[in-house]
Amino acid sequence: MILFWLICLVLIVIALAFILPPLMQETKTAPTAESRSQANIAVYRDQISELEADLRNGIIASDQFQQDRDDLEKRLLEDVESTKTTLKSSRRKGPLVADRSTLYTLAIGIPVLAVAMYLQVGNRSAIGRSAAQGSQMAMSPPGDPQLSDQQRIQANVDALAEKLEQNPTDFNGWLMLANSYTSLERYDDAVNAYAKATGLKTDDADLWANYAFVLAMKNGRRLAGEPTQLLNKALQLDPENPRALQLSGSAAFEAKDYQQAIFYWEKLQKKAGPETELGQAVGQRIAEAKQLAAQK
Repeated sequence: MILFWLICLVLIVIALAFILPPLMQETKTAPTAESRSQANIAVYRDQISELEADLRNGIIASDQFQQDRDDLEKRLLEDVESTKTTLKSSRRKGPLVADRSTLYTLAIGIPVLAVAMYLQVGNRSAIGRSAAQGSQMAMSPPGDPQLSDQQRIQANVDALAEKLEQNPTDFNGWLMLANSYTSLERYDDAVNAYAKATGLKTDDADLWANYAFVLAMKNGRRLAGEPTQLLNKALQLDPENPRALQLSGSAAFEAKDYQQAIFYWEKLQKKAGPETELGQAVGQRIAEAKQLAAQK
């Protein structure tokens, strides 16, 4: 009989161990959500700063800069709205945690109710099985930790790639996937995605220029060879395309064809405006190319 009541006590303690700690612990959802929000804002600020640096250095064109900046701001707004929803939900749950009388009622009521119910309908022969099951639950490993923001983004991108396998003619999907891979610096995958996108839409100069860019990044930041061929396609479609002009100038500069680099960059500077930030950055590259051309 004593053994029976000892087993009952163990089971009650196990049950309370599952119920009471979550109720006694004050909610920590809000600080965690706020911290995540601040971290996201810091990351987005860094990314925007990098974009501005690329714009100043002539790595990206003004229209591409604006598009990338808009994408970053949209993602930031989505994260902020998600955090606000989490905070509101946590505040609604707060008063339930603060009611200590509920804790005392549960702490006393559960053992009393358990004993009373057992005396009415219990089966002592089942105690051994219940104890074993309770111990197994108490020793079960915790669930997987939540995915980090980076892992969540990776998972979403991989899910999009899997979806496109079932719908390979979705141009917008391939373009989104290519941009996502480029942002993640997965240039091998970005090249494949742009190959799919350009196969579906062949008359977009920006598309060919971006394809050339990721291919160059894959090839160790070298524009010689196939990337230059892709840029030529872009310029055939749109001789004034800023992205294609900027990269074609870089390709010519890389090949030490400084006069050709100057030609492309002067067209880009004229289009952007010499007084703009992009125009000034391109002007510096033009001056460097002229200096090197004079030394040849």
